[in-house]
Amino acid sequence: MNGAKSLLQDLDDAIARGTDESRARALWHATDILITGRYSDDEISMFGEVIGRLADEIEVAARAQLSEVMSACDHAPLNVIERLALDDEIAVAGPVLRDSNRIDEKMLVQSAMTKGQAHLLAISQRQSIGEAVTDVLVKRGNQEVVTSVAKNEGARFSGSGLLHMVRRAEGDSILAEQLGLRKDVPRHIFQQLIAKASEDVRRRLETERPEMMSQIQSSVTEVTGDLQSKFGPSSRSYFVAKRVVTTQYRQGNLNQDSISNYARQHRFDEVQIGLSLLSALPVDVIERALMDRNREMILVLCKALDFSWDTTMSLLFLGAKDHLITARELQDNEREYGRLKIETSRSILKFYQSRKTGAGADAGRQPELQVH
Repeated sequence: MNGAKSLLQDLDDAIARGTDESRARALWHATDILITGRYSDDEISMFGEVIGRLADEIEVAARAQLSEVMSACDHAPLNVIERLALDDEIAVAGPVLRDSNRIDEKMLVQSAMTKGQAHLLAISQRQSIGEAVTDVLVKRGNQEVVTSVAKNEGARFSGSGLLHMVRRAEGDSILAEQLGLRKDVPRHIFQQLIAKASEDVRRRLETERPEMMSQIQSSVTEVTGDLQSKFGPSSRSYFVAKRVVTTQYRQGNLNQDSISNYARQHRFDEVQIGLSLLSALPVDVIERALMDRNREMILVLCKALDFSWDTTMSLLFLGAKDHLITARELQDNEREYGRLKIETSRSILKFYQSRKTGAGADAGRQPELQVH
């Protein structure tokens, strides 16, 4: 400690009375000593003070060179890293923004919030990026930045960040494809992306992500044998319900209140037929949505139809086992329902409708999606 302190004092004296050339030599001397030695945190902080003072006196090219060296140093002084990261010159800031493991999330957010697109692009290329940083990148970044962060497997996205990316991917086939290729994109986000994507992007993703596409397809088309036997359209009660509800629909009397009343009376046939008519989806898809343990589809359907939470809740209870739902599950569903956007939910429904075109006689007779 005393040896390092004495050396740093000599360097400090050289700064005070030296020329530009001697200060530059002192900078590289101090940097070399720091990189090759092993020092305590206090000693590293002392090096930081000296190197920081010297860095203020040198030209952009020399600062850029210092940034390259510091970005690879596992014990670079934090104050030096911060000065370099927040430098307006991208040649200086770029290396530490991209590569330094000494830069913390707070510094990255500050740079992303205040600097230009070149700085954001450098951050988007880091080996690992946390959610707080990507949230800023996807909101402030230009097309190059958001495409870069979408390609970055080490980037982590919050739910709101992914939704923002989906919105930005509309009309941007490159971004849509890169986002669709990410393995960490959950199914419901992938559904929204596909619903808004061009036909070319959809075909490429069908080739690149067959497992995800099959999950979406199965959630739309699969109906298990036990559901068919319990609620299938073969029973006489189903045909009676279909005649009554269809007449009600043709007379313009089928609406949210009708569906809510049927659900509260546990009249499953009437509910699934009514929802099928209002949403232009086949009855088997509605049946699956009502009974699926994953409540995602029924929430999307209700949001697309602009149903109230009370009506949605009655449908959740109808499809639940023994018509029982825990308070925690109900709260989670209500929170998720509040997050859903009507327009996004309608886009998902249009995607389901397109996948079911010509799927059967009932599907062919369905009206277009009604908005109430």
